[in-house]
Amino acid sequence: MSITTRTCTAVVVGLGLVTTLAACGSSGSGEGDGGSGGGSKTVTLVTHDSFVASEGVLKEFEKESGYEVKVLKDGDAGQAVNKAVLTKDNPQGDVFFGVDNTLLSRALDNGVFQPYEAKDAESVLSEYRADQDKHRVTAIDTGDICVNYDKAYFSEHELDPPVSFDDLVKPAYKDLLVTSNASTSSPGLGFLLGTAAQYGDERWQDYWKKLKANGVKVVDGWEQAYNEEFSGSAGGKKAGGDRPLVVSYASSPPAEAIFSDPQPKTAPTGVATGTCFRQVEYAGLLSNAANPEGGKALLDFMIGKTFQEDMPMNMFVDPVREGAQLPEDYRKYSVEVDDPETMAPDVIAEHRDEWVKAWTSLVLK
Repeated sequence: MSITTRTCTAVVVGLGLVTTLAACGSSGSGEGDGGSGGGSKTVTLVTHDSFVASEGVLKEFEKESGYEVKVLKDGDAGQAVNKAVLTKDNPQGDVFFGVDNTLLSRALDNGVFQPYEAKDAESVLSEYRADQDKHRVTAIDTGDICVNYDKAYFSEHELDPPVSFDDLVKPAYKDLLVTSNASTSSPGLGFLLGTAAQYGDERWQDYWKKLKANGVKVVDGWEQAYNEEFSGSAGGKKAGGDRPLVVSYASSPPAEAIFSDPQPKTAPTGVATGTCFRQVEYAGLLSNAANPEGGKALLDFMIGKTFQEDMPMNMFVDPVREGAQLPEDYRKYSVEVDDPETMAPDVIAEHRDEWVKAWTSLVLK
């Protein structure tokens, strides 16, 4: 079984499951749907392809609010963000979910969202809050982009798996790593930002020169890297993947284990915890939303305990609400990342485009 992690391109982790209540069809622009005029009882959530929520949870929102939820999946998160920018004057829905900290400034600078401070916003852990002066977005989930490794490969080759960024450029790991394109993939971009945070603006390019010389393979998106090239994933095994190291998420091992039949005692894949970059996903009320009241109600619900505790087993992300509990199976297979690399959104905004341009010239040419 192949696993689809959170939002895979340009901005990754959720599984390729189908939400029975989600409508992944046309934009909400007709009568009686999320794009209809005032008084509509439908609220449309625009999101990326990896959004998944339990049917019962969405039904609970509908019962409590009186609004019917329509989910419009609009490609990977990078594509969805770009489309939200292009359609900001006549948006496809009322709420957008799935812009992460690597692309947040692009959405904010282009006026995608209007201000709204969600009820109970103070329940969101302070380290994940953003845009606190204008309240245009609300943090919904978090996760760590990290190198994953195939435990069986390293055991069979009597080789210790890598732990840090420095390890990845050692001769022992030559031709073992696959990552996704930093210009088209959120995990790829997060991995680039992690190296920039680790080595600084002066040294990250030198690091990538070493990584390239050590045989790093770059593919377009996370789906290809994880489910085709990575030898440790169920999909990669089926596809004949031969790379035992892949840039993915710290929550990918729990996903592999939980959806194995039978479930193993331990996850078949591990995490190089010294290679992680923390990602945060946000939602916001779209500018010119046709049903702003419904959108506000949905945002309130998404940071509520019910939705927050539903996310880990559906999208394999961590809640941002203080006190939200993780399911037992998720905790059982999870890997603790104590000190991930981080970067302030304004620093990302200042350097992202120039770093991606330099990375593309250095690694892909």
